[in-house]
Amino acid sequence: MTPHIEAELGEIAPTVIMPGDPLRAKMIAEKYLDNPRLVSSIRNIYAYTGTYKGKKITIMASGMGMPSMGIYSYELYNKYNVENIIRVGTSGSYTEKLRVYDVVLATGSYSESSFAKTQNGTLDEILYGSPELNNIIRETANNNNIHIEEGIIHSTDVFYKENNNYEELCNKYGCMCVEMESFALFHNAKTYGKKAACILTISDSFITNEVTTPEERQNAFNTMIELALESSLKI
Repeated sequence: MTPHIEAELGEIAPTVIMPGDPLRAKMIAEKYLDNPRLVSSIRNIYAYTGTYKGKKITIMASGMGMPSMGIYSYELYNKYNVENIIRVGTSGSYTEKLRVYDVVLATGSYSESSFAKTQNGTLDEILYGSPELNNIIRETANNNNIHIEEGIIHSTDVFYKENNNYEELCNKYGCMCVEMESFALFHNAKTYGKKAACILTISDSFITNEVTTPEERQNAFNTMIELALESSLKI
């Protein structure tokens, strides 16, 4: 038990699939896992452990933003012996190439955040997902005829940003889309010798102004979720 997770040691699987939204975690667990059991609910950040096609899997929310992801991924890696975290989440597109509902594998995450610097002095602006997990996700996508786009994404601390400079981020760093958690996840995985990956579904576009509703964001991103679950079987 930690200050933020009430599960007992052994109640969380070595592989965790991690949406941001607690209600999305609940939906994934109830829809896809056999015998899901709620093992933590402190602050309504739900963690469910069950089996997917016979393999023990935990679905746990991260909450929104890098501080929240930083806390939960740290405790999972260091207190619960978790080896692999696959983030599944939503993202805003920075390019015409990515349309609503497209699936993205984030190979790297650029951020102007001070999270890594504050945590242990890391000055890297781009941190990367684990090649081993990314290769499994690619193979799984190919075997299941799931089209994915890959590339660097933008991980930001600020949702409501004045003078958004996304065109500059596209040109300078190659950022395809934006979310708020992957940089902290990738940092913790690298720091503690663990593995992490990030799969995103485009929920809105800065180019076309397409948007999805909260209900669609909670319930409609089955392709991303199934890709993460199927990939977990090969880990």
